[in-house]
Amino acid sequence: QVQLVESGGGSVQAGGSLRLSCVVSGLTFSGICMAWFRQVPGKEREGVANFYTTGSSARYSDSVKGRFTVSQDSAAKTLYLQMNDLKPEDSGTYYCTARVGLCGGLRASAFGVWGQGTQVTVSS
Repeated sequence: QVQLVESGGGSVQAGGSLRLSCVVSGLTFSGICMAWFRQVPGKEREGVANFYTTGSSARYSDSVKGRFTVSQDSAAKTLYLQMNDLKPEDSGTYYCTARVGLCGGLRASAFGVWGQGTQVTVSS
């Protein structure tokens, strides 16, 4: 059974940083596309970044490019999202997701397994 467990959320002031973690179990960590999405109440889940674990190629949404960085620890089967220069509009629940194969776009419908989410709140 595939499980994704996120952690690292919290409350910070604008300009601050957080690092989210997503631990994967039940799935080989190589050759998979992993992604971070975020959601606020009343809005659709928004793609933040995707990451292909073989080759470590990443793609970021325009709203976070230059501020967020995805990385991995293959031995620990963990994906990270380093978030710097946080803004109030970055607030939301952040979800980790994964699927086998190459990454395409940042569409939530392309992924079937999700973590429980971790809350990020950025105050101005």
